[in-house]
Amino acid sequence: MHRIQLANALFEGRNAIYLFGVGGTGPTTLVDTGVATASVREDLEAGLAAHGVAVADLDRILLTHYHADHAGLAGELQAESGATVHVHRADAPMVAREAGAWQALRDRHLAAFDEWGMPEEPRAELLAFLDAHDDIAGGPADAETFDDGATFEAGSTTLEAVHLPGHTEGLCGFAGTIDGEATLLSGDALLPRYTPNVGGADVRAENPLAKYLDSLARIVDGDYDRAYPGHRDPIDDPTSRARTIRRHHRDRTARVIEVLREHGPADAWSVSAHLFGDLENIHILHGPGEAAAHLDHLVAHGPVRRSGDDYRLVDPGVDLDPLFPRTRT
Repeated sequence: MHRIQLANALFEGRNAIYLFGVGGTGPTTLVDTGVATASVREDLEAGLAAHGVAVADLDRILLTHYHADHAGLAGELQAESGATVHVHRADAPMVAREAGAWQALRDRHLAAFDEWGMPEEPRAELLAFLDAHDDIAGGPADAETFDDGATFEAGSTTLEAVHLPGHTEGLCGFAGTIDGEATLLSGDALLPRYTPNVGGADVRAENPLAKYLDSLARIVDGDYDRAYPGHRDPIDDPTSRARTIRRHHRDRTARVIEVLREHGPADAWSVSAHLFGDLENIHILHGPGEAAAHLDHLVAHGPVRRSGDDYRLVDPGVDLDPLFPRTRT
């Protein structure tokens, strides 16, 4: 496996994609593609060329999820190489750029903005940002779908899809033995320097925080030696990192309870303001989305009730342990 870094400056920085099959050892396979911009395409081509591979040599593209910084170039790479593109069935309509799927996402955004209590000015700023960056999602790819547990030959390695929803409904990692180590290509399910957004990153998702906590538990139970994320550098102790992110979400939920105790009842936008302060560009989506995910997790477990768009704390002494169950190992 070869890691190729892309200088993506639009979102979370330094995408990492992964190349298998150099030297004819098996299907030449790329995991993720990067965002659809000319500069990232140049980075990708240079990274492939450093290993003696051209775009036309690609046989297979595996996508961790549909976000533009991971799947944006999939369509044009497929058109040039004839490579098959594979993505979990929950994210496939987005990668295929199905008009109905993207319109449904837009409609769900607008409905969520109302539910969260997003004011008109930041709403207009966010919509302008999203519209201005629509082209970075690239053209449609003819995507073949898979489910959890699907296996793929990538070079001389067998990769197994591990469904890890939360950040998106269809996010998958790919697990295999690489250089003698149990390895997870984790996409955005596990990142080394910050926590993946839950709630705003894919407003299609129901109960995104609960799903993401299950995904973190699955990573812990996988007992991987190393993880290779979709951004930045490898993670030497995936189990510890997953547990750290779980604690982060537990602490954030405790902070949400404090906000409701001191300032509630409140809508998700107001809670987000206490958590994150003023927001701009994509974070106008991510902040209240994450606040809503934590609030809805509390509603599902009883200590918070929702009336209209407002959330009210009904159990100030809530025990958070049942909301964040510990993993087996």
